[in-house]
Amino acid sequence: METLLNDFSPGLFVMQLIILIILLFLMKKFAWKPILNSLEDRENGIEDALQAAENARREMQNLQADNEKLVKEARAERDAMMKEAREIKDKIISDAKEDAKEVTANLIEKANASIQQEKQAALAEIKKNVAELSIGIAESVIKKELSNKKDQLDLVEGILKEVTLN
Repeated sequence: METLLNDFSPGLFVMQLIILIILLFLMKKFAWKPILNSLEDRENGIEDALQAAENARREMQNLQADNEKLVKEARAERDAMMKEAREIKDKIISDAKEDAKEVTANLIEKANASIQQEKQAALAEIKKNVAELSIGIAESVIKKELSNKKDQLDLVEGILKEVTLN
C-alpha cells in the first residue's frame, strides 16, 4: 500500500478525474440518449407484443365462444329439424291410417250393398221359381178339374190378377 501512496500523483489524479468527467459528459450527451431510447423502444416493443398476445388470447376466447354458440345453434336447428321430421312422419302415418279406414269402410259398404243385391236377386229368383212351380202344379190340378181350355184360361187370368209378386 505504501508503494501506491508513493506513486500517487495529484496532477495525474486531477487529469484522470477531468477525463472521466468529460467522458461522462460526452457519454451523457451522445451515448446515453440513444441507449435509453433503444431500451425504451425495446420496452415499448415488448409491451406491444404482450398487448398483442393479450388481444390474441381475448380474440381466441371470443372465437371459442362464437364456435360454441354456433355449435349450440346447429344442434338446436338439427333437433328442430328432427322434431319436424318426426311430426311429418307421424302425420303421414295417421293420414295413411285414416285413408285405409275410409277405403276399408267403403269396401265393406260396397260388399254389403253387393250382398243385399245378390240376396234380392236370389229372392226374386226363388219367387219366380215358386211361381212357376205353383203355376205348374195349378195347371196340373186345373187340367184334371177343367177339361175345357176356356175355363182354364179364365181361371189362370183370375189367379194372376189376385197374385202380386214382391
